Amino acid sequence: MRIERLGRFLFNAPSWPISLALLLLLGFILDGVSLKLGSPLWLGTLAFTIPALFAFLATKPAVELTGRPMTWNRSALLALSCTLFGVIITLSALTISITMLPLFYAISLGIILGLRLLVLVAIADYRIPRMILPAASQSLTGVVMGVFLFTKNFLLLALVLQVFFALGFILLIWAIDRPLYRTFQIRGLDFLNSFLAHLTDGSRALEDFFRKIGEEVTVPQVTIFFRRAGRKGLILTVPNVHPGPMGEIGGGNLPRGMQAGFQEMVMVPHGAATHDFNLVSEKEIDKLVQAVASSRKDLKFSGNATRSVRYQQGSVSILCQVFDETLVMVGTRCPERTEDLDFNIGMTIMSEGHRSFPHVAFIDAHNCYAGDMTYVLPATRLAMEYYHAGARAIDETPLMERFPFELGISHVQVPFSREQGFGDQGIQMAVVKAGGQTTAYLLVDGNNMEGGVRDALRDFLLQSVDDAEVMTTDSHVVNTISGKNPVGLHVPVSEIIPCVNDALCQAMADMSPAEAAGSTAWCEGVVVFGSHRITQMASTVNTILLFIPVLSAGMLFLVFLLSILVYFMIG
Repeated sequence: MRIERLGRFLFNAPSWPISLALLLLLGFILDGVSLKLGSPLWLGTLAFTIPALFAFLATKPAVELTGRPMTWNRSALLALSCTLFGVIITLSALTISITMLPLFYAISLGIILGLRLLVLVAIADYRIPRMILPAASQSLTGVVMGVFLFTKNFLLLALVLQVFFALGFILLIWAIDRPLYRTFQIRGLDFLNSFLAHLTDGSRALEDFFRKIGEEVTVPQVTIFFRRAGRKGLILTVPNVHPGPMGEIGGGNLPRGMQAGFQEMVMVPHGAATHDFNLVSEKEIDKLVQAVASSRKDLKFSGNATRSVRYQQGSVSILCQVFDETLVMVGTRCPERTEDLDFNIGMTIMSEGHRSFPHVAFIDAHNCYAGDMTYVLPATRLAMEYYHAGARAIDETPLMERFPFELGISHVQVPFSREQGFGDQGIQMAVVKAGGQTTAYLLVDGNNMEGGVRDALRDFLLQSVDDAEVMTTDSHVVNTISGKNPVGLHVPVSEIIPCVNDALCQAMADMSPAEAAGSTAWCEGVVVFGSHRITQMASTVNTILLFIPVLSAGMLFLVFLLSILVYFMIG
């Protein structure tokens, strides 16, 4: 969450004419100030505007020569920002004496070089040798202008300080980059390059990093295949991997990827998995699709199902229903936080269920966002509540009477965007009628739900059915920077209900006799982030964030002292 909060510092660069207009205005203001104070004439234009304009024109083509993207908007904003720092540092000399103006201007050029280098290795190319010339374009032009404005000793002073500040910032960049490289063999700034490229250009270079740190796992995926005479079938499949980390990267759009592999409507609720089980690449989804497709061979379908029943243990409520030899369990803690469950919790419940059922589909409804994203871990009180509720269901549901059942399904595309919390799959509904009881399973393609939304939607459904549960896919396609974008945060529930009503009406109208068959596919060789990788990465980055301010302040203080020393030696 601490790392996530850094996302507030990301923004789109303004249009380059705006940055240039501000740059010219700033230069003219400084020209007037320099005339009034008796400092060198045209200080603003010569010392700041001309170097910034040259850097604006030179940076984009210089960066693109290395094969990395750069926009005019970013180039102009970088030139303007560095100019502002340069002006502040230079004019601070007036608090001491106007005779110190050359020294402080030389220091400002050194800081401009360092800042430009730091920004360019972060947003364009992490390789310092490739970025040193684009970074130096503004400060070296300023050195040339300074020769005309100040004494002959200025050239030597400015060049020496350029070297000092360049070395200082290179050391800082190395210190930022080193921890992640030593721990994961990845370049932190290269990772940042790829992250920004993903945000701006949709690049998938991030997947290369995730593959480097990833590890292969074998996970079960329980699927129930529903078929109906003359009507479209349904595949309810529960992957025990995590649909993250963000956007289209990795498994972020897992529901759509699973749907693309089948002709039937595919519902992909969230299984028991945390971010440790994020797929490293979208290609890994194909392994899940192939495993599920292989598991449907030689299935024996049955037209019998039990009524649905709920089991409560502490804060955990589990809705259960049996289709022939397959037990479906949907767990929630709503109105309390319902977030990611560790894989081992789901695996334990599923293994416990195998004493009564060959296939156990355990679903984390993931339907109540309560202000944090803390996982439910094994052996905790919450984990044991899930386990005991599941154990009761496993003990009692085998004895329940079976009935012929009917199924109705629907798929409604909603008029809401990813930014509003809705993924590409929109809203899906399955309504099951068995033994005179009707149960609705509502699945929203999104990453969790704002508190109260699940209850409001379920209450609406209960006006027409006997029981219902509302689930989300936990799809991270709705997240690019922040992990907080639950359903209902940007769209009021009153606007969601009409879409749910459409889904319910279509599903009820689609009711017809159905048969079901369950399978458990063992998905082998699936590459995920790996156990505790997210924790390790977060800890490493948090450590970097702690020492960067101290290291930066120490570096700048040292270089400043060296600048004063060089000034008096040359003077």
